[in-house]
Amino acid sequence: MLQNDILRRLRFALSLDNQATIAVFKLVDYELEENYLMSMMRREEEPGFTPCRDKILGLFLDGLIIKNRGRQDGVTPRPLKAGEILSNNDILRKIKIAMNYQQEDMLNILRAADFPIGKAELTALFRKPDHRSYRPCGDQLLRNFLQGMVKLNRPDAK
Repeated sequence: MLQNDILRRLRFALSLDNQATIAVFKLVDYELEENYLMSMMRREEEPGFTPCRDKILGLFLDGLIIKNRGRQDGVTPRPLKAGEILSNNDILRKIKIAMNYQQEDMLNILRAADFPIGKAELTALFRKPDHRSYRPCGDQLLRNFLQGMVKLNRPDAK
């Protein structure tokens, strides 16, 4: 799943306009120009499309955590280094933290998207990669999770 799609769907689910999105980036001391944001919001086939890098999506998610949960004293979000990637598991974990979702909330979101999974399957997504019960989060699960967020947060949207 493209990082651009994730950013676009999250913005839509949370009803964030350009100024609100730029404000989220400012919380992690990142100055994002509106033109750059708009080029990331374009579809891949549209002219002027700019791919959203993992670092940018990570900064947005970290900013969302600060916006919704507040800053932790003495802790600054660590931006991704060059070449580091943000896995779907990392994205789901950061959304969970930012939105203060509990296990039942996440299961309800997935049910709203007609993608029910069990508690054990959900828990496996948040384990460390070297744990024997770890399960990688696939694009389909992440896509359905974001769709469930849209259905629950914006019931008026199609």
